[in-house]
Amino acid sequence: MFFKKKEPLGAAEYIIAGLGNPDRKYENTRHNAGFMTIDCLSEQLGVRTDRIKYKSLCATAVIGDKKVLLMKPSTYMNNSGLAVNEAMSFFKIPPEKTIIILDDISLDVGRLRIRRKGSDGGHNGMKNIIYLSGSDQFPRIKIGVGKKPEQWDLADWVLSSFTLTEQKALHTAVDNACEAVRLMVGGQTDKAMNLYN
Repeated sequence: MFFKKKEPLGAAEYIIAGLGNPDRKYENTRHNAGFMTIDCLSEQLGVRTDRIKYKSLCATAVIGDKKVLLMKPSTYMNNSGLAVNEAMSFFKIPPEKTIIILDDISLDVGRLRIRRKGSDGGHNGMKNIIYLSGSDQFPRIKIGVGKKPEQWDLADWVLSSFTLTEQKALHTAVDNACEAVRLMVGGQTDKAMNLYN
C-alpha cells in the first residue's frame, strides 16, 4: 500500500524548477533534461510531482532543513517564466533562491555547468524567466545535451531523443544535478561548482 508522504509544514523557502515541454511526445527529448532531473529528485525525496499549481506540476519536499517547491512548468518551454514567476510571487521567493535546471546544447551530453547567475545563453525558457522577472540573478544547473550537428535544424535537435549511448551519460548527469541541487540549497554552491563544473 502506498502511503503519501505528509506535506512539510511552513512555506517553501526555495524553488527548484526544471524546464521542459509537458506533452508525452516530448518526454525523453533533449529539451526535457530539466523535467528528467525533477523526476529523479522527486523520487529520491519520496514525493510525487503531480499537484497542479502555479501553471506547473508541483510537489513540496524537504532538502536538509529547507522546504522546497519542485516545479515542472506546463506552459511549454518558451513561456516558462509565467509559471516560475507565479510561484515566486506567491511564496515571495527571490531569484537567488530559485534554482533553474535546463538543457544546454553547448555542452557534451553528461556535462554540467553550474552558475550563480547570468544571461539566458540563448535558451528561450531562461530568456522568458529573466524577461518576466526582470532579474538574471537565478542560480542554474545546465545539463549538456550535445552540440547540434551541422545538418540539423535547432528546433529539431532539441526535440530529438537521446541515443542509447547518450542515455548512460545523461543518467549520470541527472544524478549529479540532483546532488548539486542538495548542495546549493544547503548554501554550498561553490562546492557544487567545484565538483560538477
